Amino acid sequence: MAKKKLVVLTGAGISAESGLKTFRDSDGLWEGYDISEVATATAWRKNPELVLEFYNMRRKNVQEAKPNAAHYGLAFLQKDFDVHIVTQNIDDLHERAGSENVLHLHGEILKMRSEKNEDLVYSIEGEIKIGDKADDGAQLRPHIVWFEEAVPMIESAVDIVKQADIFLIVGTSLVVYPAAGLINYAPWPIPKFIVDKQIPYTSSLYNLSVIEKPASEGIGEVQQLLKKFV
Repeated sequence: MAKKKLVVLTGAGISAESGLKTFRDSDGLWEGYDISEVATATAWRKNPELVLEFYNMRRKNVQEAKPNAAHYGLAFLQKDFDVHIVTQNIDDLHERAGSENVLHLHGEILKMRSEKNEDLVYSIEGEIKIGDKADDGAQLRPHIVWFEEAVPMIESAVDIVKQADIFLIVGTSLVVYPAAGLINYAPWPIPKFIVDKQIPYTSSLYNLSVIEKPASEGIGEVQQLLKKFV
């Protein structure tokens, strides 16, 4: 018998427990930086040195972080379900925990690309500096979808969500679009779960169970609830 397709949408809340700060803190800053100065297409044109410095630090943070119980819990669900993770996170903690099907909506911090050709993508472990060039001669930039830029993977994500037998949302405020709109593509009758320490507003989602706990605790509870669907 085929495994049921479990689609999981994850956000910054799942990685926060691994020590990676979210940019939606109360002061509106991300690691002390104004988002508009480091995470927008305008910022890149205005001050690429600052943007590179910021993401070089974020990359180091990610490399030093470790997956937590929530990341491992989602990977464990692959034993009983066909799990597909759509993440807003730019870290690789899902992959390091063992999840095999991960779509990164907003890019990946451990990759870089040509600023002119978004198809020229390379792996990176160290830093990107001004003067580092892609094969087309253009400056290399983080392989990140910044504010003011289109989200090229959103259509693929919509296709995945439409095919879900079960839909799970973990650690996202559901305020960043178009990612937040993915919940509207989940088939109406299927079971849906939200895990977050502060449950976001979800209007009138049908067949919804909410677990108001940090991701690392809540995923354990979800594992128990999902047993009846195996």
